[in-house]
Amino acid sequence: MENQYCKVGSVTPIASNRNAISLLEYQYQIFLNKANDMKYTDAKLVEFFEQKAEKIQRVLENMMK
Repeated sequence: MENQYCKVGSVTPIASNRNAISLLEYQYQIFLNKANDMKYTDAKLVEFFEQKAEKIQRVLENMMK
């Protein structure tokens, strides 16, 4: 039997994707919507989603330069 190599857990850089900007914009909007939906129920979760959105926003700004 020959050795088989599995790619589970391998990471593909998002910059290699042709639709990277639209994908990031979509994820950014999703995180903002989730934060807005949880606004009155769970402050910690809102903070988490907002931080994720901010990180994505920074990545988008760097890609646009």
